Amino acid sequence: MINIITTSLLFIIIAPFVGGLITGLDRIITARMQGRFGPPILQPFYDVLKLFEKDNLVVRRSQTIYILFYLLFMLFTGILFFTGGDLLLVIFSLTLAAIFFVLAGYKGSSPYSYIGASRELLQIMAYEPMVILSAVGMYMVTKTFYVADIITSSVPLFIYLPGVVLGFLYVLTIKLRKSPFDLSTSHHGHQELVKGITTEYSGPALAIIEIVHWYELCIILGFLYLFFAAIPLLGLFMVVFCYFLEIVIDNTFARLRWQHMLISSWLVTGTLGFINIVILGFFL
Repeated sequence: MINIITTSLLFIIIAPFVGGLITGLDRIITARMQGRFGPPILQPFYDVLKLFEKDNLVVRRSQTIYILFYLLFMLFTGILFFTGGDLLLVIFSLTLAAIFFVLAGYKGSSPYSYIGASRELLQIMAYEPMVILSAVGMYMVTKTFYVADIITSSVPLFIYLPGVVLGFLYVLTIKLRKSPFDLSTSHHGHQELVKGITTEYSGPALAIIEIVHWYELCIILGFLYLFFAAIPLLGLFMVVFCYFLEIVIDNTFARLRWQHMLISSWLVTGTLGFINIVILGFFL
């Protein structure tokens, strides 16, 4: 019990700093790819602190309530994941947090916010089947849904689940809101002037959204690490390499239409993910 409380507190305190530093590195690498010097690595923290100093101006008060639930369920998801809880419950909790984010977007009166919320919902529909298949594949190999057992397993999941890994990397671009699938909003100013689902937010509410994204980033990268957890150094290398690859993709491809995102993600899920699961079922 003490270990669970300690781990939970460490996640709540450390994860935003890790997520913020990764975001800062993302901005620097992106700037260098575009021939710019870029902001300091601590710029995301400066931006959030500045937002907390501003007035909280929202169209409807219920928007802030939805954002608070978005934060609470993301915290619950992270605590559940990093304390070794049930992976299926982690996925369901993460999805519920995303739903509250969508509801917050729908509450805004701006058409940009409404369209952004609709696109965020489409993104959930696009990546969720592959995420669930990833959990099913891990269970088929390790015979458990618990993160604590999966991460201590000596079985290299990426050898048994190559199609699932590739499929997860594909939808990772959607989950991280990287181009060409940054349809609901973008984390970079060069992508758009209107911020989509977050258009109607400013001040502390927008700061909370940014912090929640940092928590989410740590959870997603932790999920990716599970595929390579049998070899810890390889796992760390793959997490760094895959995130760098996402930055390269973000700065290489133009934004696609939502139809392309939805169809392509389901095709990848059906071919790479589902076929891998079916083949695995015959051999295990």
